[in-house]
Amino acid sequence: MSEVTVKQLAEDIGAPIDRLLQQIVDAGLDARDAGGVVSADEKKQLLSHLKKSHGDDESEPKRITLKRKTQTTLKMSGGQGKTKTVNVEVRKKRTYVKRPDVNVELEKQKEEQDALRAKQEAEDAARKAAVEAQKVEEEKAAAEAEAKKAADEVAAKAEAEKASAKASAKPAPAPKGDSDDKSKKRAPKKKGHDSAGGSDDDKPKKHNKSAGHRAPRQREEEVDIHAVNASREILSEDALEEEIQPRKLKAKKKKKSHGFQQPSAPVVKEVSVGENIVVSELADKMSVKAVQVIKTLMGLGVMATQNQSIDQETATLVVEEMGHKVKLFSEDAVETDVLDSISYDGEEMPRAPVVSVMGHVDHGKTSLLDYIRRAKVAAGESGGITQHIGAYHVETGHGMISFLDTPGHAAFTAMRARGAQSTDIVILVVAADDGVMPQTEEAVQHARSAGVPIVVAVNKMDKEEADPDRVKNELAAKDVIPEDWGGDVQFIPVSAHTGAGIDALLDAVLLQAEMLELKAVPSAPAKGTVVESSLDKGRGAVATVLVQNGTLRRGDIVIAGNYYGRVRAMMDEAGKQANEAGPSIPVEILGLNGTPDAGDEFVVVADERKAREVAEFRAEKQRKDRLQRQQAAKLENMFANMGADEVKTLNIVLKTDVRGSLEALSAALNEIGNEEVQVKIVSSGVGGITGTDASLALATNAVIFGFNVRADAQAKKIIEEESLDLRYYSVIYEIIDHVKQALSGMLAPEFREDIVGIAEVRDTFKSPKFGQVAGCMVLEGTIFRNKKIRVLRDDIVIFEGELESLRRFKDDVNEVRSGTECGIGVKNYDVKVGDKIEVFDKVSIARTLS
Repeated sequence: MSEVTVKQLAEDIGAPIDRLLQQIVDAGLDARDAGGVVSADEKKQLLSHLKKSHGDDESEPKRITLKRKTQTTLKMSGGQGKTKTVNVEVRKKRTYVKRPDVNVELEKQKEEQDALRAKQEAEDAARKAAVEAQKVEEEKAAAEAEAKKAADEVAAKAEAEKASAKASAKPAPAPKGDSDDKSKKRAPKKKGHDSAGGSDDDKPKKHNKSAGHRAPRQREEEVDIHAVNASREILSEDALEEEIQPRKLKAKKKKKSHGFQQPSAPVVKEVSVGENIVVSELADKMSVKAVQVIKTLMGLGVMATQNQSIDQETATLVVEEMGHKVKLFSEDAVETDVLDSISYDGEEMPRAPVVSVMGHVDHGKTSLLDYIRRAKVAAGESGGITQHIGAYHVETGHGMISFLDTPGHAAFTAMRARGAQSTDIVILVVAADDGVMPQTEEAVQHARSAGVPIVVAVNKMDKEEADPDRVKNELAAKDVIPEDWGGDVQFIPVSAHTGAGIDALLDAVLLQAEMLELKAVPSAPAKGTVVESSLDKGRGAVATVLVQNGTLRRGDIVIAGNYYGRVRAMMDEAGKQANEAGPSIPVEILGLNGTPDAGDEFVVVADERKAREVAEFRAEKQRKDRLQRQQAAKLENMFANMGADEVKTLNIVLKTDVRGSLEALSAALNEIGNEEVQVKIVSSGVGGITGTDASLALATNAVIFGFNVRADAQAKKIIEEESLDLRYYSVIYEIIDHVKQALSGMLAPEFREDIVGIAEVRDTFKSPKFGQVAGCMVLEGTIFRNKKIRVLRDDIVIFEGELESLRRFKDDVNEVRSGTECGIGVKNYDVKVGDKIEVFDKVSIARTLS
C-alpha cells in the first residue's frame, strides 16, 4: 500500500516517532499523531525536505566514472627474422552525469534562447553582407566609369599631338609613329598609367586615380570573404544542430539497444508431428526447453524422459497445450508412395494352389511330401523332425501344386502361423493310430484364423491299430466336420509308407483349389512372401521366397522387409538355375544386403534408390520401436524392481543356420524361467560363429549355442584361450532341455522340516553341573542330541533352540528312541512339567523348472 501510518514509517526507516513527527511539521505538512496516515506525495515532500536539511544540493549533477582495462597482443618483428609478442594494456575511462529534471528544463530553455539568438545574428550578418555587397557593386561601377574617362582623355591628347606635328610640316619619323601607335594601343591596357608624352602634373593624378580604383577592389574581396565565412559558420552551426544531433541520438540508440528483442506477442509455430516423436525433438520444433515439455507431459499424466518417444496423440495434446498448431503427417509416406506406384493390372490367369502341410510332430507330414516328391527328405532332417519351412512345387498328373512343409514341434508355433497366412489350402495330417494332439489343435486354430480351407489327411492307415473314426470324432469335437457327416471338410485316408490314397488326396486339393478360383497376373511385377532366409559363407544372404503374384526375374530390384537388393541369381528347390519364377513358385534368390525375417513380404520395384530409402526407413522404424518398448519396460519395472531380490540370468549367444530356426529358438528360450532365474539372449544372428560372437560371450560371461552352424578359426582360438562354453546342437528340443537343466541348477534349494521325535516333560529338577534338567518320556520317533528343538506349551511354540545335554541314567547319549525315559537339558530356557519337546530336521530339496 502507498499510504502508511507514522508509526509504520518510523519502524521502516528506523527513526524515533517523536523526531519523525517534528520533521513532518518542519517539512510544512499538517501535524498528526503516531497513528496518522502519511500519503505517497507527503513522503516525497518529507524526503525532499530531509535532503535539503542535510545539505544535499540537487542542482549539482551526480557523476559516476567507469574504468576499464583491456589487454591486446601485438606481434613485432625482431632480429634474424624472428617475431616477438608484446602485451599492450589499454585503459579507458568514461564518466556518466545524471542531471536533475529542473536543470534539463533550464538547459532546454537556454538552448532554445541560444538557437533564437544565433538565428537573429545570422539574419543580421546576412543583411549586413547584402548591404556591403551592394556598396561594393556601386564602387565598382564608379571605378569603371573613371577608367573609361581616363582612357578618353589619353586618346584626346594623342590626337592633339598628332595634329600639332602635321602643322609644323616636319615629317614624322616612322619609328615614332610606330611608337605612338604602340603607346596608343597600350594606353587602354595600362588603365591609368601615363604614356611617354604625358606631363609631370598628370602623373600624380593618374597614380592617385589608379590607387583609388584599386582600393575599393581590395576592400571588395576582403568584405566578400569575411561575409561568406560568417554566413557559412552560422549556416553550418544550424545545419550541424539539425543534422549531427539526430546522428548522435541514433548512435546512442544503437549502442544501448540489444541484438534480440523479445516479441510482444507469443509466437505460434506449426509443429509437424509424425506417428512417434522423441521428446527432445518435439521441444526443438517448438523452440522451448525439453524440461517444459516434460512438465506438460507430467500434467497430462505421462511420465517420459527427453530421450523417450511419445505417440502422435500425446504429442498433439502437448503442442496444443503449449499454444502451437499441429501438422500431422505420416512417416511412412515414402514407403506408401513406392508401394502405391506399383501397378498390378493385367490379364488374370489361373494359378496353382499353395498348400501347407501341418500337423503334430512325427505324424508323417514330411514323409507324405516325400512320397509325393519321390525324394527322401525326412531322412535328412536332424532327429527325424522338420526344423524349418521347406517349399517345393511338384508337377502331378492333375496339375502343379506348391507345398510348404511346416515344423510340428511346439517351439515352431510362429512358423506354423506364418505358413497358414501365406497359403491357400491346409492339409492337416493326423496319425490314425495317435489321434488329435496339441499341435494338431493349434494347426486347426491357425487355419481358422487365416480363413484357409482344410483337407484332412488321415495318415498311417497301413498300421493295424489305425482308427480313422477316432480321428473324425476328435476333430468333430474341434468343429472340423467331415463331409460324410454333413460338414465341409474332406477326410482322405492315406499312407505315406505305401502310397495308398495319395492320388485321392491330390484330387481333393485340386478340387478345393477350383472352388477357390485362384488367379494371378503373370505380367505384373512380382510380390510374395519370404519363406526362409539364411547366410551362406560363399554366396551371402540367401532367401527362399514364394511368388504369389506377378513374375520374378533375374535382375529385378527387390525389397524384402528391412533389406533390398538386385536378384543376382535364382534357383529352384532342386538347386537348378532359373531365369524367372511365376505365381505360386518358390525359389531361392541371391543379392539381398541382409537376411530378412521369415514371413516378411517382398515386392519388386523399378528404382534402386527408392528401394534403399524404403529399406532404411523400415530399419529405422524398427529400431525406434524396439527402443521405445525397452524404455517403456524400464519405466514400468522401475518401482516394481526396487527392493526385489536380484534375478539370476543365463546369458546366451545364439547363432542358427536360418531365420526361422532363430525365431523359434529365441521364443522358446525366452519362455523358460521364472521370477528367480531367466534366460537373456545377449546376441543372436544367422550364420557361423565369428570372433565377434566369441568376444561378446567373453565380455558378458555367456554360453555360445550353435544350431546347425560351426565356429570359424578366429572364434575357435578365442574360445580355446579363454575356455568359453561352446555347444553345438542340431535338434531344437535338446537346447531347450539343457537350458532348463542349467536354470534349475541356478535355483535356490527349498528346505523342508521333518519332525523326527517328540518327548514330554514329566518332571524337572536342578543339577549343580547342568542347571535345570527335565525328566522326559519319548512319545514318538527318536530324540537326537545334535538337532534343533522346539518347546510346545498347550500345542503352541514358545521357544526354538537346541539341546544342551541328553542323558540316559548317568550316561551321555546321542539319541533316545520312543518309549524310553531320558534327561534333557534345554539350553538357555526353563521348561515346565507338561511341556513337549519337538526335535526336527531341515532337509534340502533341489528345485526344477516346470
